[in-house]
Amino acid sequence: ATMVGGRGLHALGFVAQQARISIVAFLIFTWGVLVLAGGRRWGRAAAFPLAFMLFAVPVNVLDSVGFWLRLWVIEATAGLAHLAGFAVVRNGTQLFAPDGSYQYDVAAACSGVRSLMALAALTLLIGYLNFRGWGRRLGVWALCLPLTYLGNVVRIAAVVFAGQWFGQRAGERVHEWAGFLVFLVVLGGVLLAVEALRRRWPEDRERAESLELRAGRTEAPVRRGGWRAAVWVVGLAGAEMFFLGWLAGLPPRGGVGVVLATDGKNPVELPTFVGTEWIGRGAEVTAVERAILPADTGYARKNYVAVADGARRVFVSVVLSGRDRTSIHRPELCLVGQGWSIEGATREDFDYPGRGEARFAATVLRVKREIVTPRGRVAVPELVAYWFVDSERVVATNGGRFWRDAWNRLAHGRPDRWAYVLVQTSATDGEEAALGRMQAVLAGTLPAFQKPLPAW
Repeated sequence: ATMVGGRGLHALGFVAQQARISIVAFLIFTWGVLVLAGGRRWGRAAAFPLAFMLFAVPVNVLDSVGFWLRLWVIEATAGLAHLAGFAVVRNGTQLFAPDGSYQYDVAAACSGVRSLMALAALTLLIGYLNFRGWGRRLGVWALCLPLTYLGNVVRIAAVVFAGQWFGQRAGERVHEWAGFLVFLVVLGGVLLAVEALRRRWPEDRERAESLELRAGRTEAPVRRGGWRAAVWVVGLAGAEMFFLGWLAGLPPRGGVGVVLATDGKNPVELPTFVGTEWIGRGAEVTAVERAILPADTGYARKNYVAVADGARRVFVSVVLSGRDRTSIHRPELCLVGQGWSIEGATREDFDYPGRGEARFAATVLRVKREIVTPRGRVAVPELVAYWFVDSERVVATNGGRFWRDAWNRLAHGRPDRWAYVLVQTSATDGEEAALGRMQAVLAGTLPAFQKPLPAW
């Protein structure tokens, strides 16, 4: 049953285009093979090593964890610098000196998220090898996150302090080797905690060993009828292989909720004029975006400038996924990396011109960023609205998009091409005026690029 369940889970992962699910299915299937061959004793022996391999499975939740870990590390480092009397300025993910003697951008890789999984695995392994009870093992494992945070604060603080005392180049040299500090803090802290637990609250080893001996009674290596079950599973795997191969060879069945350009890859070009009040100017897709996002990603974007007042601008961007779903992502991650601080989020409704049933909700972020002016540093507030569009619905959140896409793939076999629409404008004259500008530009652009679809 375990092996059949593993094969079924793999089929779900294949249809949903979630390789992670297929990896978990493979581990479950492997465990079932071991149980079939050696009984429950083999299954118990293999449970931890196979579960340990889950640390090698990439998970998107690390983006969110890394996002917050990154902000906490930056905030703590800036606080330590201020306590030491350093006038460090924080701008988004950047830390720099007011006189420009050094400037460091704490990238996502420096948040600690890359070392988090490796350290979590090592921490769990240390707990597993030193204790027999799962309560203590998991307790040791729980130390991983706070110690990783502490280690990265020490690392980034060392870089900033070196830059403060010896200049930009000195901080860069420290950055080259300071990654070892994180492992030193985490593994050192975990080993100290293990030693303290052993001395102050030793385990009842006699009871634990007795339970293990009882659980380890020998069993027949292969159960009666095991070969018959193996033949059935092999036959099922072959049938599944041919079915999934046939499914992959079918022509694309997904739809798209935005109007396509003649090349079929990109969204249609956004209008150049919105009435007589706004004029659109081309906005280039950066080389970084093209390098990071899949090659089959489509783009359409323009900066709209008010004819009567050039200071009033509205940026409209449409990103369209191809067969690879990784084109679509949470905008919060990019905004913070660009130096914006997110102050809050709300839901706002936007009208579709002439189609009341196509009114839809969008997520609106309140963001701000400091800029240098002749009068000093000034915080500039802006509003960023975003939503996602498939072939049938408009979705306001990334979480809603994820679940709707998974449901469409599994229940209907329909992998839609999702579009991610973003609208951004200044809010220096108030949020009401900013939302009004967004709606005015959308009134003239929505019918050109987005189909009149109901909200989800």
